[in-house]
Amino acid sequence: MNIQLKINMNDKLFIRDPEQSELGKKIILHSIQLIHKNGFEAFTFKKLALDIGTTEAGIYRYFENKHRLLIYLTAWYWSWLEYQVTFQTNNIKDPAVKLKQVIKLLATTVEDDNSTLYVNESILHQIIITEGTKAYLTKRVSEDNKDHLFKPYKDLCALIGNMILECNPDYTYPKSLASTIIEMAHFQNFFMNNLPSLTDFGQDKNEAEIVKFLEDLVFSSIK
Repeated sequence: MNIQLKINMNDKLFIRDPEQSELGKKIILHSIQLIHKNGFEAFTFKKLALDIGTTEAGIYRYFENKHRLLIYLTAWYWSWLEYQVTFQTNNIKDPAVKLKQVIKLLATTVEDDNSTLYVNESILHQIIITEGTKAYLTKRVSEDNKDHLFKPYKDLCALIGNMILECNPDYTYPKSLASTIIEMAHFQNFFMNNLPSLTDFGQDKNEAEIVKFLEDLVFSSIK
């Protein structure tokens, strides 16, 4: 028996909850595939409608625009990742080992989760790396923040920040370091594969080296 993971989403992210209908689930599934294939700039609801076999108007019944859909996808991913962090560190007592496990989760390839049939987390992870910052690097960020659209990302940072404090309760910048770990993991992965001269990992393209780099960065900071 397959257990289906249900993530509760902020209802201000959508007009109609996509998880409540087959069309809504297809919108999520196919938008992930199209954004990954063509990039967010080239992605349109018209193309999405053609890919699904529905109307553009039908997609607008679920999402106000493509940017709100991108925020939905990123928020979903952060909530899913918070669940993974909690699940995979639940039985680890040593705070340093726990933090290393989190770094590994952030910096290595994500496997698709069979408990979420209409979301391919492996592909969505690649979207987060290449497109994720576009969710909040906008002129509307303050307005979106008032609607708590970025709460899943904040919750993940808070969780990691608390793990940092478990390692060193006197460390002054736990939230700043937590968000730095997340963004650095993605930037280094992107640079490694696309702008290799900006990293020390471009030749071998080995994610394990990114993990080692982040571990060195984190534990040198909090020791």
